[in-house]
Amino acid sequence: MQSEGDRAFLRERMVYPSEEDLSCSVCQDIYKDPVVLSCSHIFCQGCLKSWWVEKQTYKCPVCEEVSLQNNPPVSPLIRNLCEAFLQKRDYRGSEDSGALCSLHFEKLKLFCLDHQQPVCVVCLHSKAHTDHRFSPIDEAAQDNKELLQNFLKPLQKKLELIQEFKLKCDETDEQIKNQAQHTEKQIREHFEKLHQFLQEEEEGRITALREEEELKSQMMKEKIEALKSEISALSDTIRDTEEELRAKDVLFLQNYKVSVEKVQQHPLLEHPELVSEAKIDVAKHLGNLTFNIWNKIKQMVSYSPVILDPNTTNPELPLNKDLSSMSDEERQDVPENTYTDHCCMFLGPDGSTSGTHSWDVEIEDNKDCVVGVLESSETEEDKVSGLWRIWLFNDEYTTQSLLGPTTSLPVKKIKKIRVHLDWTDRKLSFSDADAGTPLQTFTHTFTDGVIPCAKKLNNLQLMEMPEKEKTETCGEFKKEDKPNIQ
Repeated sequence: MQSEGDRAFLRERMVYPSEEDLSCSVCQDIYKDPVVLSCSHIFCQGCLKSWWVEKQTYKCPVCEEVSLQNNPPVSPLIRNLCEAFLQKRDYRGSEDSGALCSLHFEKLKLFCLDHQQPVCVVCLHSKAHTDHRFSPIDEAAQDNKELLQNFLKPLQKKLELIQEFKLKCDETDEQIKNQAQHTEKQIREHFEKLHQFLQEEEEGRITALREEEELKSQMMKEKIEALKSEISALSDTIRDTEEELRAKDVLFLQNYKVSVEKVQQHPLLEHPELVSEAKIDVAKHLGNLTFNIWNKIKQMVSYSPVILDPNTTNPELPLNKDLSSMSDEERQDVPENTYTDHCCMFLGPDGSTSGTHSWDVEIEDNKDCVVGVLESSETEEDKVSGLWRIWLFNDEYTTQSLLGPTTSLPVKKIKKIRVHLDWTDRKLSFSDADAGTPLQTFTHTFTDGVIPCAKKLNNLQLMEMPEKEKTETCGEFKKEDKPNIQ
């Protein structure tokens, strides 16, 4: 019965034992009467006893673990392996001309095609080979070398493919780390803008990324380790087979069946491919990131379709922090600008040059206000080239363009005015947002940027249109024409 030490020895080193595997670490020679300690280290029986006597201890000479036995028995299995190794080494060192038939002690000059083994002339006429086919030893060796070479080529090709695939796996493993670092950087850049609100969300996404990186890195490492093992086994088989091919004819033919069995032990698999799921799912982490985060916190924020520009408003008209309405605080000093000469305007920061835009302006409880748009010229001499507005003064509503006449509107009270600008149809329309009643429509070919504007002496609120009405009225915004969210 094999001991646990024998089984461990076989598992670890006895698939293709080398001289180093069978060498005693004390005498550096092939084991003589090998014994296996409980720690699985092996020594010559005589070397171990001498070492124990010298050190006056029963510890292992390698790991210093105390042996459970003071007189461990010789392992017959390992001894047989050592003897077989010595015989094989001595046999390979002998000349081909010295190879003799083990039955008749004659030179092996023929090869039995039926038994697939070298034989002597006496074997030719023996009963064991009656009616068998024979071939000269040199011809048989050449034929079988060519056959074994054909068996070897697919393995060599497979080794090459696996080595290339391992290289890809190594590169992918590095790419996973780079992807994780790059993705983390992008995630952090997104979160920095709303860091106060998004710290917990940020750490949650980073954790998910780390878990995916760890999982996929571990999977890739396991795949790489498996490939290493397969490469090692294939390399050993190829090396031993190539060594057999270089052997003398008789020796080659004697080991031919074993060599073929070794080669055929490795089934040829399909070309390995790296699946896309092996990499970091960057799209999952970064796709629509800010939109998804915004969805989570949109209840905490407000949106204004038109932002008022503090640099273009009269100092007498202070704005709140989100730049969507007036404030009760005192106005800070701002640089002098051109537009404030026109009715003490509030202006949006950017001029629209295409698309369709709509926004609501709340004017309830005001006695004097102006709501409209301004067309700005790019020339320094004339920065305002057009102005279209509704003016409320002393409870009367009038419409006017910069160069056109003033027209009175037959309405009594308006809470919200809706402004709708359509570049394609060249129309600017004003309506009662609550009643849906048209107030005035201007037709004009705009050539310069059109900027929202308003004049207010009391309170002013810019409001986003209801989602349903915005869809029905405005249709889809072009990407470049959507209002900026400040």
